[in-house]
Amino acid sequence: MDGHSNNFRHEKCQSYLLFHYETKLGDGFRCFLYFLALAYCFIGLSAITGRFFRSMENVVKHTRTVKERDPCTNAMVVKYKKVWNYAIADIALLAFGTSFPQISLATIDAIRNLGNLYAGGLGPGTLVGSAAFDLFPIHAVCVVVPKAGERKKISDIGVWLVELVWSFWAYIWLYIILEVWTPNVITLAEASLTVLQYGLLLMHAYAQDKRWPYVSLPLTRSERPEDWVPPETGQYRDGNRSHDKYSEMHEIDDKDRNQDIVDIFSIHRNTVICSVSSTTAGHVYEHLPVTYIAESSSEQSHEDMTPEKDNLLSTWKQQFNDAVMLESPDQRKLNNTFLRLAKAFWRLLLAPWRLLFAFVPPYQIAHGWIAFIFSLVFISGIAYIVTKLTDLISCVTGISAYVIAFTALAAGTSWPDLVASKIAAERQLTADSAIANITCSNSVNIYIGIGVPWLIDTLYNFFAYKKPLRIENAAGLSFSLLVFFATSVCCIGVLVFRRLTLGAELGGPRVWAWVTCIFFMLLWLIFVVLSSLRVSGII
Repeated sequence: MDGHSNNFRHEKCQSYLLFHYETKLGDGFRCFLYFLALAYCFIGLSAITGRFFRSMENVVKHTRTVKERDPCTNAMVVKYKKVWNYAIADIALLAFGTSFPQISLATIDAIRNLGNLYAGGLGPGTLVGSAAFDLFPIHAVCVVVPKAGERKKISDIGVWLVELVWSFWAYIWLYIILEVWTPNVITLAEASLTVLQYGLLLMHAYAQDKRWPYVSLPLTRSERPEDWVPPETGQYRDGNRSHDKYSEMHEIDDKDRNQDIVDIFSIHRNTVICSVSSTTAGHVYEHLPVTYIAESSSEQSHEDMTPEKDNLLSTWKQQFNDAVMLESPDQRKLNNTFLRLAKAFWRLLLAPWRLLFAFVPPYQIAHGWIAFIFSLVFISGIAYIVTKLTDLISCVTGISAYVIAFTALAAGTSWPDLVASKIAAERQLTADSAIANITCSNSVNIYIGIGVPWLIDTLYNFFAYKKPLRIENAAGLSFSLLVFFATSVCCIGVLVFRRLTLGAELGGPRVWAWVTCIFFMLLWLIFVVLSSLRVSGII
């Protein structure tokens, strides 16, 4: 048995990433190079995250025209309402997009294993490890992000509870199909039901957000922002009203347009608005934040304009110019030479990625959808390279690919989740999106990240062999699920305790924020250590 394993390892390690010459290098040096390449891929993921996030913001800002009769003035009210529902955007765009590295990796792993009666452990291991990274380290970062003393709480507890319940159920469901329903085997029915539950999550979250009777929790919510970017409250330069197309300031009084301004959060959504912002030919226009607005007449529909072709080309050209610049204008103002050199080195390190991602079209096109899709394509490409590197590292070191998956791969591919939640915790006035991204990402990891790859494999096996799909290292995966479930209860308990005592899940007194941060990191270490010991056969 040992001899066969050694021969297999020797034969497998003849594979290489770029050049056959790699196989002549020492195992230690090869391991170092592959880990270095893996880290550089994670840097690439962080580089594409910013572009993906900006495109997602543009998608969420898209609005539509709604005409209603105002009962107070009997005039026609034209409202520009958002296309995307707040809760659905968190699940379908933010959580899905930031989880796409893990989803791509798991799907690629499934396609590589087509024809094999055993499912690979790389995808499931990465996704379960990613869930732990999302829940513990990302919560730890978000807790300390707000300024000292600043408190940010979840405004819509009902939606969060729905997302949390579906997140916990996702891992309970995974344990059921691994150990209870058909132990160590995944059937076509189980894989199909797993994917179907993502749709049920979307419908339930939407029903809760709209407070549908009988299917929603009767919980009220406080005011919450409708945009990722909080409104500006400062004075305009030169005392004039801004003409920025992304401005979230809105005129409400025709008599004094230069002084009276109101932001989106002060618009009364649940009461009848009888004050008129501007009236033309019997129409009242209520301005909500949009990407681009075109109004040539009172009867013209609200359209999203794209910039002129010349502006688009210049914007796209500027992306390439920025990619090769080693110093930004802000860096030139630094007096510290060492700091300037360090930042220049970092930009040099990022230059290849920035140059590659400059091919992503400007996010102003088509409400950001083209840039959004291109970003996901690049993420899939990086995920493919990551799977190859993981195989090589496992081959050279002898470390189980499952251990590498729920440690290094989970942390690296969860970087977009970390960036997105951190930005949300910094820029939003509430904790909804920062925490929703974590809980929803964990649900997406199971329902889509594991469900879709297993559905691909089970469909192939069903038609090709008439046999179900067997799970590699099912015992280790089940044990990791149990450890994750136990530690996640502790994590959620701390968040509830903070809400009851401090009045907020994020921020608060600096000392308690850091105590919470350290506790969450300890929970993550417990998960990693126990899962690694189980896979190694020590426990």
